[in-house]
Amino acid sequence: MSVTTEIKRLHDELPESVTLVAVSKTHPAEAIAEAYEAGQRIFGESRPQELRAKWECLPQDIEWHMIGHLQTNKVRMIAPFVALIHSVDSLRLLRVIDSEARRINKVIDVLLEVHISAEESKEGWNPAELEECINQGEWREMSGVRIRGLMCVATNTDDTGVVRGDFCAMHELFLRYREVFGSEFDTLSMGMSDDYTDAIACGSTMVRIGSTIFGNRYYPPRA
Repeated sequence: MSVTTEIKRLHDELPESVTLVAVSKTHPAEAIAEAYEAGQRIFGESRPQELRAKWECLPQDIEWHMIGHLQTNKVRMIAPFVALIHSVDSLRLLRVIDSEARRINKVIDVLLEVHISAEESKEGWNPAELEECINQGEWREMSGVRIRGLMCVATNTDDTGVVRGDFCAMHELFLRYREVFGSEFDTLSMGMSDDYTDAIACGSTMVRIGSTIFGNRYYPPRA
């Protein structure tokens, strides 16, 4: 299947309430341009340097999302143009994003990443830490960030029951904290190429799909 075919299929298949983020990390600008010509406007990257390089050479109406782990010293690199940071996994990172956004007179939309899976290697707040952070309330004083919702990566397993359990637990958290943050808290980013249909069934509003669209990750040959 071509990039164009997959983009059009997903646009037809996904409910109107679900936003598609085409995960273009490691793929060349030409592949992103093909998806763009097929009507896709939202792309996700996981490395700040790669994200900035693509932003500089591709159409300016693309909405760029940062979906990978973000180091605090890389926030400034993407702050001027990033539309949404999915992977806010600590209060320290949230503070840095807020500070950088205020420095450039901007408000940056963010999602709080929750470690919902059984795998220790996954990033994000565990639910108890998230509860403590939200109750502590420092976020209320941050004028440079807008907390739009939650993000997670489900357990990497073929057991659909486990995956759905992760997604349902996330949806419960999302509904709970929507009462705290209000109407702007409207995004639940969960579901990737192998599990997005389960994520949607459990309440996802945003899916991050890469290999289904672009194929396996592309790594250019070394010189």
